[in-house]
Amino acid sequence: MLGFLRRKKTYGPFVYLSEPTFLYHTRTEKAILKIIEEKLNSNNILVPSKYGLRDTSDRIRDAEYFVAVAPLGKFTSLVGREVKLAQELGVKIFTLLIARKGDELVYLWVEGVPEDVEWLSPEETMEFTKTFINSEFMDFLKHGLFFGSRKREW
Repeated sequence: MLGFLRRKKTYGPFVYLSEPTFLYHTRTEKAILKIIEEKLNSNNILVPSKYGLRDTSDRIRDAEYFVAVAPLGKFTSLVGREVKLAQELGVKIFTLLIARKGDELVYLWVEGVPEDVEWLSPEETMEFTKTFINSEFMDFLKHGLFFGSRKREW
């Protein structure tokens, strides 16, 4: 009767997703979930944005696959810490590299951790995050209060 309230059935192996916090609740996050569902044939994914800023790294040991997101080829300090933990626990790791080409986002799915990925310190992560947040926040201030913000790069 109320089919829209019914939960989607989960299938496939448990996948732990590790992504930077500035990608929480964005179109990019939705695209990442679709890519994982296609590549690993699973929608049984721990999505960190559903947990807010709470630490979910204790669930890594339960995961069969670990997917780390690297925007512009960089692991933020949080993602880097979780990748190291997954390596110690022997979880199979995949890396999803994200870049921007014009108005489109380009994704590259890699098994393991590529050697050319840059691992950021907490200070570098703060600077890296500011570049993403500032551009969208300024657009919101200019247009979003009255007309709604249309510029959502990530």
